[in-house]
Amino acid sequence: MEKYIKILEKEDLTREEFLPVWEEFKKDLNTGKVRVAHKENGDWQVNAWVKKVILLGFKYGKVCEFKDGTIDKDTMGERKINLEEGARKVSPTVSVRDGVYIGKGVTFMPPCYTNIGAYIGEGTMVDSCVTVGSCAQIGENVHIGAGVIIGGVLEPVGAYPVILEDDVFIGAGSQVTEGTIVKKGAIIAAGVTITGSTPVYDNVNSKIITPNEKGQIVIPENAVVIPGTRELKSNFAGISLSKSVPIIIKYGSKVELEDLLRP
Repeated sequence: MEKYIKILEKEDLTREEFLPVWEEFKKDLNTGKVRVAHKENGDWQVNAWVKKVILLGFKYGKVCEFKDGTIDKDTMGERKINLEEGARKVSPTVSVRDGVYIGKGVTFMPPCYTNIGAYIGEGTMVDSCVTVGSCAQIGENVHIGAGVIIGGVLEPVGAYPVILEDDVFIGAGSQVTEGTIVKKGAIIAAGVTITGSTPVYDNVNSKIITPNEKGQIVIPENAVVIPGTRELKSNFAGISLSKSVPIIIKYGSKVELEDLLRP
């Protein structure tokens, strides 16, 4: 960590000085030695310096064409997944940028994309047409359904990334963005949109979950969240309006979610 902090503090840093450190930094991201956020005493802490180094990677990169035809900064490129890592990249249409931690047993279904700084824990499924944004933190045994968007964040550097804790289920076509934290075992049904400014209606406890002092929406452990609506005041005669909202309908397991949604 100290060597990276020194690079950040160096005012006259050159590309030649930066590149060797950058390559070592990406290796540390790939192995999980360095990550954007970590849990401390039950709370998630953002390591802003990690984001700052990633931003330097873009700053000091030069646009080039890679052998596979990709045109990107030469500091980026594709992350190589080795057989020894125990992960599955099912097709060449799976794209993972260099600088992503991938745990054993992770499966990537085609096509999908994972951006730099992301962390994906053991046994997680990243299904077809999923986007895992920069710096997103995904726990172990998470299922990210087809077409899901997990938001990314690099700036501001102190902002929280999207965090999905262990055993979370995200249903097809859902969007989780703007530093939302989904706690362990929570289930987000298909088609739910949760952002850092989205009130979540907890129908079990008769309360509305709003952003905390850090600007995050926190979905509680084992919450089952489905897409719903709430009535809006209408200024149109004879027309009723409603707004889409996430609703917690109970606290339970993945099996129970299927029972609840089955017609």
